[in-house]
Amino acid sequence: MAKSAEGKSTILKAGAKAPHFTLHTTPDQSVSLKDFVGRPVVLAFYPADWSPVCSDQMGLYAQLMPEFKKFEAEILGVSVDGIWSHLAFSKDRKLNFPLLADFEPKGAVSRLYGVYEDRTGESARALFVIDKKGVIRWSYLSPDGVNPGADGILSALEGLD
Repeated sequence: MAKSAEGKSTILKAGAKAPHFTLHTTPDQSVSLKDFVGRPVVLAFYPADWSPVCSDQMGLYAQLMPEFKKFEAEILGVSVDGIWSHLAFSKDRKLNFPLLADFEPKGAVSRLYGVYEDRTGESARALFVIDKKGVIRWSYLSPDGVNPGADGILSALEGLD
């Protein structure tokens, strides 16, 4: 789990302003959080492309895209893997949302959200629902080996005004 030296969780909580970022999704395209102002955003940080739990989790979100679209929500997957790994993983898993490479400087955005794992050099498995104004309305830090599913995300989206 992403924890401080004192052992406390470092994940950003509901009510915090979502830190701005711009990350690459392809070699020549990037995505910024500010691109989605006026729409809810789901940030799904995950440890690694190709791992079994990450594959299941990202595949589930692709299957549930119609549910996310009911709330006009955008989903963005974020890990420290590079763009080429993301592109291959996305194609293989038939993902229908962008995967963002928090690759260089490694984990910079994961650190902003309090979910970088120094011990493994990966993002923790963490979820954020950000409202139309850029405020975190819900966050969840999941054990790395557990697929957090989508129930919490959907409940949080339902609770947005």
